[in-house]
Amino acid sequence: MLNRQHTLSRAYSFEGKGLHTGTYAHMTLLPAPPDTGIRFKRTDLWDEPIIEAVAENVTNTARSTTISQDEVVVVTIEHLMSALTGLGVDNALIEIDNIEVPILDGSARQYAEAISADGLEEQDALRTFIEIPEPIEIRDAKKGSWIRIEPSEIPSLEVTVDFHSNVLGVQTAKWDQDTDYVRDISVCRTFVFFHEIEFLYKNNLIKGGDVDNAIVIVEHPVTEAQLRELTGLMGRPLLSVTDSGYLNNLELHFPNECGRHKLLDLIGDLRLVGGCLVKAKITAYKPGHTINTTAAKAIRKAINSKLK
Repeated sequence: MLNRQHTLSRAYSFEGKGLHTGTYAHMTLLPAPPDTGIRFKRTDLWDEPIIEAVAENVTNTARSTTISQDEVVVVTIEHLMSALTGLGVDNALIEIDNIEVPILDGSARQYAEAISADGLEEQDALRTFIEIPEPIEIRDAKKGSWIRIEPSEIPSLEVTVDFHSNVLGVQTAKWDQDTDYVRDISVCRTFVFFHEIEFLYKNNLIKGGDVDNAIVIVEHPVTEAQLRELTGLMGRPLLSVTDSGYLNNLELHFPNECGRHKLLDLIGDLRLVGGCLVKAKITAYKPGHTINTTAAKAIRKAINSKLK
């Protein structure tokens, strides 16, 4: 494991609409000094406030992860946080001129490919590894979800995803230090079930969602009338359903792309522990942003208790 902190070797700019708010943002990733961690700066606000990306600042986990401080908000940070973590970036400042991080193609690919092409800048400071004193287990009885964190010198994550879906089935995905994050995880896109779209849209979510930034899974036959209705609601065309159960003749990057995307999300959400790497074996069943960030809070609480 690398024992020194790393930051970006240069600035990177991205722009696009947010998945949930539909707002358009320009965003720049900048190098940052040692021990900065990951911080977001809202450059559109008069005092350009900065929000630290740590679990205590999580304020919403409805289909994405939102952080806020003093009523200043940044929405859908998980894909960017995942890319920074998967590539080993300890310190970065993220400047953004609107409320939500651009969704791009629904994955972390563009971030990961751009940063990995240049490599990172090694810093003159030791990396602090996150270590937990004893096993932690978080459970959500209502959803049947759980996350188990066990101390380990060899960090690893494994997720199992089960939506009781005839299309997806049960999917698993794994990460360890031998995994090629850019090739095997960063490219995996977010997903939604067709029958959820109307509900989500009417509840002020996925305002920026379309078939170019999400995998749409279809469990039941869809009529032309349903396609027309959602096209009118969203203002964007929904074309057709393939025999495989995906909208618009979609080709998957991997048979378990949706499971890998849940792993991508988990990596991003657990970065909210405040460090790049947790020395733990982490196993998750049916993870989601709520239980992921609850686990991050539990890890931070355990660390703080150990220091007292």
